Amino acid sequence: MLQTSGRESITVLPEHALPNQPPQILTVATTGASGSIFLRQLLLVVERDKRIQTVNFIASDSGLRVLAEELTIKGRSNVIGQILGASSLAKSSASTRGSASRSARASPKIHQQSNADIGANVASGSYPADAMIVLPCSVGTLARIAHGDASHLIERAADVCLKEKRPLVLCVRETPLNKIHIRNMYRAADAGATIFPLIPAFYYRPATLDALAREFAYRLLSHVGLPQAAAFRWKG
Repeated sequence: MLQTSGRESITVLPEHALPNQPPQILTVATTGASGSIFLRQLLLVVERDKRIQTVNFIASDSGLRVLAEELTIKGRSNVIGQILGASSLAKSSASTRGSASRSARASPKIHQQSNADIGANVASGSYPADAMIVLPCSVGTLARIAHGDASHLIERAADVCLKEKRPLVLCVRETPLNKIHIRNMYRAADAGATIFPLIPAFYYRPATLDALAREFAYRLLSHVGLPQAAAFRWKG
C-alpha cells in the first residue's frame, strides 16, 4: 500500500497479479496414465524458464507407479531429482535402473507436494497459483475433477483453479474413449478446464522421443501464456 500526498492510498499488486504477465507460479500434477517422458520434458523446460519462479509438483500413487515403470524411478524420495535425471528411454537392465538415482539432481524451483496433504498451499484459493497442468491426466482423475470430488490434493488444486477462474489444462491420455470419458471431458471443459489430449505432432519430423515430448511441452506452456523460443513454428 502506497500513501500519496493526498488522502488516497494506492494498492500495489504483486507482479504475478498484474495483467498480461506470464505465469510465475505453476502447479504440475501427474497421475496414473502412460506418458512420463512428456512430464519429464515439461519439468526440464519449466526448470530452465527464468520467468517461472515456483512449480508445485504433485504425483498420485498411480502416477508414482507409472514413473517407476517408465522412468525407473525408485521409491518416493527425491522424485523430482530422479525425474530430471532419468533417461526417457528407460532400459530394463539393472545397470540402467540404477542410473536414474545416480544422475538425480535437486531443483530449487520445483517443490513436491504430497497428494494426501489436503492442507497444502495449492489447496487454497488464497495461494496465488497462476495455472495448473495435469500431465498425463488419467480418466479417473478427469472423472473426479469433472464431478467436484476433491478428496485428494490434485483434484482439490484443480477445483481451486476452476472456482478462481485460473487456467487448468488436462492432458488426458486414454484410448479408445467410451461415452463416460467423453461426457467427463465435456463436463470439465464446461466448468472451465482445457482438454489438451496427450497427442504429439509429427509434421516437424522429431528425431527422438525426447524431441517429440519436448515439443509437446512447448505447445503446452505456450497455451498457458509461456511461449518458448525454441518451439517449432509452421511456416506453410
